[in-house]
Order: sequence, then C-alpha cells, then structure tokens
Amino acid sequence: GVYSIILGGWASNNKYSLLSAIRAASQNISYEIAMGLSIIALLLVTNTMSLKEIVEQQHGWQWNIIYQPLGFLIFIICAFAETNRAPFDLPECETELIGGYHTEYSSMKLGFYLFAEYINMFVSAAVMATLYFGGYNYPGMDWVLLHAGPFFGPLIGTVVFFAKIFAFIFFFMWVRWTIPRFRYDQLMHLGWKVLIPLAIANVIITGIVIAYIEKF
Repeated sequence: GVYSIILGGWASNNKYSLLSAIRAASQNISYEIAMGLSIIALLLVTNTMSLKEIVEQQHGWQWNIIYQPLGFLIFIICAFAETNRAPFDLPECETELIGGYHTEYSSMKLGFYLFAEYINMFVSAAVMATLYFGGYNYPGMDWVLLHAGPFFGPLIGTVVFFAKIFAFIFFFMWVRWTIPRFRYDQLMHLGWKVLIPLAIANVIITGIVIAYIEKF
C-alpha cells in the first residue's frame, strides 16, 4: 500500500501530490506499529493466531472487547489513520494539498484509488468485528442453531457478522462529520508519543496479568 501511494503521487508530476503521498506513507507506517502491538496483546489473550479459533473463543458474550478494551481503542484509532478517514485525512487536506495524491488522476485511475480506500475501510471493519466483537457469534446463538436448522442458523450468523461490519462503517462516517481534522504535527504526536507507548504498555500489562493467572 505504501509503495503504490508513493509511486502514484510521484508519477503524477505534481508537487502537491508527491507531498500528499509522503504524508500518507509516513502516516500509514506510524500507525501500523501501534496497530500491530494492539493485535499482539490480543494474541497473548487468545493464545492462537487462527481467526477461526479466535472467533470460537468469543462464543456467546465472551467477546475480546471485554478483555482488551484499550487494545481495541488503539486499533480503531489506527484504523481511522490507516484508511485516511477524518479526522486523520491529512493526505487529502484540500486547503494545503488540493485533492491529495490522486489530484491529477481521473476516470478509472481515480476510481480505483477511491475504491481501494473504501475496501480498506470495509476490511478494517471486518477485522475489528472478528477480533474484538465475536465475528458471527451473538447472544442466544446456541438456541437459534438448535431451532433454526442447519441452513438458517449459519445464514443468521452471516447476517450478524455483516451487521457488525456495517455498524463500524456507520461509525467511520459518523466520526467523519463530527470531529474536525487534525494538524499534521498533532497526527504524528498522537501516533508516536501517545498510541505507541500505550500499545507497548498494554502488551506488557497483558503479559504480566496472563503470567500471574497461569501461575496461581
């Protein structure tokens, strides 16, 4: 993702597009660190890297958001930055950079850029629903599977999973019209001096708590 943004901004032969591409690349790299650390803390809790097993462990109301609220908060803030959603849409700041790294693009090329951004938002919502909100699990799932049959039971689970995804997408859009855009120095300060130290502390505290529980 970083290489395509840099090359796209450079190839457009526009200084504002190149500056926007550099902003987007540095923003993605900065927030991927905290996002990765939040996932590491979650993996310490689940003790597995299999998405299937992570979802199965969240059966009923045992969602990982209960055990990792700070990790989820870090993850969703980083997801906003990774998807260039407001208030972290600095690469597309109209007052400074015109239209961002895709200023010189139109038609299909611009369409692919915008399509990739919304696909990124959809995937981020799906990952959050899977890791922290039980995936296809929902309260009363056993009763529904028992009475709905082998066809409607999985179908209801699929509908629930997509409902969680659309709820996150609605949250993305709600924040977009609610919170004003950050300055670029505030964006970098939040990423390097707030989120990364919090994510490291979350990993350390999670490891200590798990070691204490396993010992006693």
